[in-house]
Amino acid sequence: MASPSQPLGTIADFIADAVEAADFPRNILRFRNDRAAASVDLGGLTDAAWTDHFGQFAPLPGNLPQPLALRYHGHQFRVYNPDIGDGRGFTFAQVRDDTGRLLDLGTKGSGTTPYSRFGDGRLTLKGGVREVLATEMLEALGVNTSKSFSLIETGEQLHRGDEPSPTRSAVLVRLSHGHIRIGSFQRLGALGLTGEMDRLVRYVLDNLYGETPGDEPATQLFAHVVDRTARLAASYMAAGFVHGVLNSDNINITAESFDYGPWRFTPFWDERFTAAYFDQQGLYAFGRQAQAIHWDVVQLAIALAKLVPVEALAPILDTFPELYERALVGAILKRLGVEPSGDETDLATMQAIERGLAAQNVEIDQFFFDWAGGRRRGASPADPLYAQDFPDLEAMLARYRPARTTDHPYWADAAPCSMHIAEVEAIWAPIAEADDWAPFHAKIAAIHRMGEALA
Repeated sequence: MASPSQPLGTIADFIADAVEAADFPRNILRFRNDRAAASVDLGGLTDAAWTDHFGQFAPLPGNLPQPLALRYHGHQFRVYNPDIGDGRGFTFAQVRDDTGRLLDLGTKGSGTTPYSRFGDGRLTLKGGVREVLATEMLEALGVNTSKSFSLIETGEQLHRGDEPSPTRSAVLVRLSHGHIRIGSFQRLGALGLTGEMDRLVRYVLDNLYGETPGDEPATQLFAHVVDRTARLAASYMAAGFVHGVLNSDNINITAESFDYGPWRFTPFWDERFTAAYFDQQGLYAFGRQAQAIHWDVVQLAIALAKLVPVEALAPILDTFPELYERALVGAILKRLGVEPSGDETDLATMQAIERGLAAQNVEIDQFFFDWAGGRRRGASPADPLYAQDFPDLEAMLARYRPARTTDHPYWADAAPCSMHIAEVEAIWAPIAEADDWAPFHAKIAAIHRMGEALA
């Protein structure tokens, strides 16, 4: 059983509200992440105990006595909104993994809270399935992401305007490196709660970054956030991933990606590709994600300026573009599976790959599959395009040492593992039509297999 952990309780007086979980008519276990459960000493739970804790939310022994819905503000598509918070979720427990890192078990679809506004506090089963698929794929591709821990169907009929209704309901539990977000600091800044903001800064440094707060804890934290968010943005690009809703309340203070709604993987390196049908201006398009995350980090600086002079934060903020470029080089070479050379050729290689993919003739997944380890492997449907769109690439990559072998059977497959929207819909269709979960579980197994090959 997980060791007792509840440091969030020490700041609950100003960061959260105690709430009750919904009483669901049914609990049908659809997905349990046994790998993640083992890492936090919960792998031994029976299915009955699992649904008791993660469907009915009986407290874990020695943990938070009651769920906590977090309070925060945030910019949503650049419009400030003070009327938000955990509207259909809460932090249920805090646990430590096998490295001692503090993690939250948080929910999505667990019922109404003081921040539900006009919502029902529920999650559609399709939304839960999509989140599991997103997190599993991103984890395999090396993105720092929350993990879908549990998905339980709850037996209610929900009405939604963007999918056929009524539709099935579910509650998701995610395992995350904290649920404190940029919007948490924005709220404290807007309300003038500087003492509480200082406490939150120190909480994050101590419990989530494992550091003792120094003489200037706000700048200490800000430097971490700038560095990690730059790396997050780069990892999205290397994965070909579009989050879709990069509002400041969706940016975790540890820069762990989380909360997946209208996400998509773009087949091609198309900077204008968007995930959300309502993002009509392309604010969070594939090629604008670094800019969007940078903008959110600016909002954190504005909030932290209540504690330290803005002159102390500005030089740190100015490092974001350089950190992002460096991280993008590293992320591209890592997905390619080669050891960085450590000189200017790394940037030139990344730029050549980006230019070739931007021609939009070769799919992103196909490219990294064909050139795994920096060497061309076997025949590919993209072969006629490589000389055209990637001139001199083979000679350029020949200078690199492989960072991993290509001995895994995955590399002999006819095509790479991908997660484009048509496949997501194809996985959902048999669930909706015949309660057939076989394609879903087969896809999870295929993702794990790819992750083993990429490790």
